[in-house]
Amino acid sequence: MLLLPLLVGAPWSGSDYGVMALLLGGAGLLLELAARASGDRTYRAGAGVAVVAAFLLLWVNGAVGVLGDEDNPANLMFVGVLAIALAGAFVADFRPAGMARAMLATAAAQLLVGIVALAAGLGSPGYAGLYEVVLGTGVFGGLWLLSAGLFRRAAV
Repeated sequence: MLLLPLLVGAPWSGSDYGVMALLLGGAGLLLELAARASGDRTYRAGAGVAVVAAFLLLWVNGAVGVLGDEDNPANLMFVGVLAIALAGAFVADFRPAGMARAMLATAAAQLLVGIVALAAGLGSPGYAGLYEVVLGTGVFGGLWLLSAGLFRRAAV
């Protein structure tokens, strides 16, 4: 997967490949840890959705930015969303009920970033900014909620 941009002629630098290698390696490691944490398939699915959401949020944010372009400092708010997910997972001790609450808090943080971005006009100008905020908040918020639901199901 890491060679795909090279095969299609994407203008990536060596550091782009390095960052992507770290992202893919980190995602793979997290998926492996989740698989070892529980044999429950629903738990693993919840963890998988959360890891995919985090991976995509980092990738999109670093490549093109969710709000405006990748250099827009407002995009740093999404680091806070990921920090809430990570901190919540540790506080929950990776147990399903706690993970459900952590992912619910992460979805709420994602929604809050969207509200702040809309209220402050932090995206691109005009309708493009509205589209970015609503789509970014909706897609990623939906992924966090799906993960929360799967963890909740694994807890019962």
